[in-house]
Amino acid sequence: MRACGSCHRTEGTGGPENASLAGLPASYIVRQMADYKSGARKFSGPQRSPVLLMTAIAKAATDAEVQAAAAYFSSLKPKPTIKVVETDTVPAIQIARVFYTIAKNGGTEPIGERIVEVPVDVEQFEHRDPRSQFVAYVPKGSIAKGEALAKTGGSGTTMPCETCHGPDLRGVDAVPGIAGRSPSYLVRQIYDFQQHTREGSAGALMTPVVEKLSHDDMISLAAYVSSLKP
Repeated sequence: MRACGSCHRTEGTGGPENASLAGLPASYIVRQMADYKSGARKFSGPQRSPVLLMTAIAKAATDAEVQAAAAYFSSLKPKPTIKVVETDTVPAIQIARVFYTIAKNGGTEPIGERIVEVPVDVEQFEHRDPRSQFVAYVPKGSIAKGEALAKTGGSGTTMPCETCHGPDLRGVDAVPGIAGRSPSYLVRQIYDFQQHTREGSAGALMTPVVEKLSHDDMISLAAYVSSLKP
């Protein structure tokens, strides 16, 4: 199987195309590997190579290998790698396999209703450097709207995130921390929970929390959560 660090980086920092693993509870990592292996964790959109690869790795890995990897990544301290910027326009972008980069020809484009997350130094990122930094462009007003949803639940739209993820959103016991993580990743996971393609024990807990969220709600929550210190 492929080494975990080839995608998630040796220090667990990850990138927009996958997840940061540093500091996640070991039991949570083990559970997610089991969900990939059983088919309980899937992806709602067109099949992406990271998801297909994770499924194949989970099926190939032994229990001992999963436990060893989980113990290693859970022992690492999360690092701040993302700067969240509110804007109406973003640099023109292009797709580089499974993530966005700033277009070589320059220019700008409206952000619309989306998150545009790009590496600051593409070559550094593609060389799997765990020191890579990212800029996540989000629509203006997203952070404040997301903070209101995260802290109050938005009058029944959802529930306060701290109920499960802790007052600083850095996790509690086996519940993972979400503060400072990739907003692109967070939106994909919220959507997968809402579409019932990410099931297992996490799905049972998260599905009722996200079922009423709109696309704009997802973007706003991710923008706020990602702006926090991990």
